[in-house]
Amino acid sequence: MSKIIPFQAVRPAPDKVALVTCRNYDDYSPAELASWLNFNPYSFLHVINPAYVHSQKITLDKRFKGVAHKYQDFKNESTLQEDISPSFYLYQIETKSQSFSGIVAGTSIEDYKNNVIKKHEDTLQYRVELFKDYLQQTGFNTEPVLITYPDNFEINNWISEKKKEQPIYHFSTTNKENHTLWKVDSETEINWLQKKFEAIPELYIADGHHRSASAELLYDQNIAFENEKLNYFMSFLIAESNVKIYEFNRIVRDLNGNSKDDFLEKLSEHFILISKEQELWKPQSKFEFGMYLDGSFYALFFKQGSKSNLDAGAKNVNEILENLDAQILYDKVLKPILGIEDLRNDERIEYIAGKQSILTLKELVDEGEFEVGFMLFPSDISEIKAVADNNLIMPPKSTYIEPKFRSGLMVYEL
Repeated sequence: MSKIIPFQAVRPAPDKVALVTCRNYDDYSPAELASWLNFNPYSFLHVINPAYVHSQKITLDKRFKGVAHKYQDFKNESTLQEDISPSFYLYQIETKSQSFSGIVAGTSIEDYKNNVIKKHEDTLQYRVELFKDYLQQTGFNTEPVLITYPDNFEINNWISEKKKEQPIYHFSTTNKENHTLWKVDSETEINWLQKKFEAIPELYIADGHHRSASAELLYDQNIAFENEKLNYFMSFLIAESNVKIYEFNRIVRDLNGNSKDDFLEKLSEHFILISKEQELWKPQSKFEFGMYLDGSFYALFFKQGSKSNLDAGAKNVNEILENLDAQILYDKVLKPILGIEDLRNDERIEYIAGKQSILTLKELVDEGEFEVGFMLFPSDISEIKAVADNNLIMPPKSTYIEPKFRSGLMVYEL
């Protein structure tokens, strides 16, 4: 049984929504960030990163207070406005190749604690505590956790019908996406949606593990204050068939003292290697890996990977991890041959989201800073759910999942 609640969102004024909302802060290069801050006074980037020029010279405490003050400025100027009544929201994102639709709602901390909302990624404690402090001092969150639910015919049909109504926002962005938002504030629809989600036994976090863990930590530390808003965190709920899962490819700075020939020979113990020379080759299925080394592409076929135990139902929970391509690459190549044990912190390895062109990986290797690159086949939702159902953790940087929510589109105040 999954509990969701409507909430009073703080949102941009309709005439400014395209100017206010922005991509995730980390997506901007320093030059892009400076440009947006210089030429767009309405950008939510001003709230996220106040006093940009001096941001590296102040303490985190002062920076968080600056965020809170700038946020209040946006409200005082009516750039941001609070809804009168609690609502759900239907949000659609249309990219060049994909359309995503989901429901924005508050999801329960108790569900998170009781594993009704399931996890598949580990978290770093310092990041959890940092974002908890951010939430506590700023008093708001604008980054919902992306959560999937099993496809439901009735909910899908309701979404289709709702889209026929007049939206409260419809706007385009400079990265050529179209965004549409509908408000759901009728008591009948709110009650109906809540009952439909109550019939869903489990939800799965797709993206936002640190955000949900921070919300839990803040709840635990403030439980005596009985702040009802802390019992929930903002989520973007989307049918599992509607998410897009990309892989994270890996690039490594050196061969750990191996010559090219020695490295290829060691790989051949667990993989069938086929040279693709200049063909821009990517894996076509599970247990296949691409590699770029010394100006040539290679196809690597895992010798033990003729069949996925996930599909047949792994008898041992360890088999679930052992069958993940990211885990295979770590167990057979990155750790034993290249000497990379800590995938999060080893500076010899970096990651490229699979939605980027394979030419990006090729160029980074050709430039000489990296010596070898590996391409993976993306995981699917069944793998993610199998990991979460068995309380396991995927290797770091296993998945890059879309859609990505616009910062500043909706704010959940604490």
